[in-house]
Amino acid sequence: MSEPEQVGQPIPIHAHFEGGLVTQLVLVLDTDTVGDVADKIAYHTVGRWVSPRDAAMVVSVNGRALPSDATVTEAGITPMQAVTVGWAR
Repeated sequence: MSEPEQVGQPIPIHAHFEGGLVTQLVLVLDTDTVGDVADKIAYHTVGRWVSPRDAAMVVSVNGRALPSDATVTEAGITPMQAVTVGWAR
């Protein structure tokens, strides 16, 4: 019998995509990368409220950009924290 795959612990965050109309509650995993977080937030906004672009996305907390390859835990994202995503400039 094999051991179950570890998928991470769910963490709810308040997410806002720059140019979007609302802040949304998005569920991420503590093992997701910051890049994964950007994708999960963009899924709910880009193409609906914000026009798609051929550009990278940047996730920030309190105005501080987070490295896209860090995990949610490594980046210090905590439950119910406000996270902003925008297009790289």
